[in-house]
Amino acid sequence: MYLPNYRTLVQFSNEKMAKVNLFESHRMFADFYCLRPGQSQKTHSHADNDKIYFLLEGECVCILGEQERVLLPGESCVAPAGVPHGVRNDSEGEIVLLVMMAPRP
Repeated sequence: MYLPNYRTLVQFSNEKMAKVNLFESHRMFADFYCLRPGQSQKTHSHADNDKIYFLLEGECVCILGEQERVLLPGESCVAPAGVPHGVRNDSEGEIVLLVMMAPRP
């Protein structure tokens, strides 16, 4: 399976963070999360799933447990199973993250 340049797939919503599915199987999934300024993903956790956030564009805050860290393009954070996690766009620009989770919930 080959995918086109990711920029052709990116979509934003004025109402909330947009998710664009890239790949999904019974073992894992990969999405783009697209956030406009002020948008966020509510902090949550998955008992049996690991999640990776990889920032492609912009600047975002990654929440892992009690810690928050600003990510720049090319940086990532990993939320092991059971660790509360989320992302937030506190910047003035749009952000695009590649997000992968396994096993698929």
